[in-house]
Amino acid sequence: MKSAIKAIKAQPLIVLTAYAEPISWGVWRDVPAALLPMSYIERVAAAGGATVLLPPVPEAVETVIASADGLLLSGGPDIDPAHYGEPRDPATQAVRPARDACELAALAAAAQRGIPVLAICRGMQLLAVARGGSLYQHLPGHAPTNPGHYDTHTMTIDLSSRLGGALGGSATVRCHHHQGVARLGAGLVATAWAEDGTCEGIEDPSAPFVVGVQSHPEEDGHTAALFAAFAAAAGNCRWR
Repeated sequence: MKSAIKAIKAQPLIVLTAYAEPISWGVWRDVPAALLPMSYIERVAAAGGATVLLPPVPEAVETVIASADGLLLSGGPDIDPAHYGEPRDPATQAVRPARDACELAALAAAAQRGIPVLAICRGMQLLAVARGGSLYQHLPGHAPTNPGHYDTHTMTIDLSSRLGGALGGSATVRCHHHQGVARLGAGLVATAWAEDGTCEGIEDPSAPFVVGVQSHPEEDGHTAALFAAFAAAAGNCRWR
């Protein structure tokens, strides 16, 4: 029993940002809930991390991130373009102000502590915006061909990057997005690209591990090495 408890304590604690949406189950309909697809949790757990969800409650950020060894920014709705100083395009979908505020605060707290960050889809876009970057509010060629289902394509990766170190020089990935990074924020470099040149990966080379991907690696077992690299970086942070 003691050895089991020790093993649990040795796991890096990964905070995953969550949605706040109305959901239905059983006899209940349209109940406000904090939620996240299990695929995120399963990938982090398989990589050796212990997980906890951060709902869109900005007041909780400081306390939660103070105990974290890593932060995973999950996918989700469009970011309010006011955060990057642009008027809202008609194609921009409904925004979630509380989630924007919470995740921007979480990123700032993670940067202050120097803990690893893995930013996925919306998360990558938020990382760019948080650093002063901007987004393309609509990329028609990247909009899902079948909403609710992931499309696949191949991205080219800079082998010298942390993303390249985990996945190699190219990877077939699963995507579901209609926006993308237009201008990189301060300290960020592009590390992966779609066939049309759209940015698919970013990172901060000066940080131990701050990596963003436009795709959804949590939906594809072939990208397990990325979660392993993230968890390993979080583990190193735990014992600093």
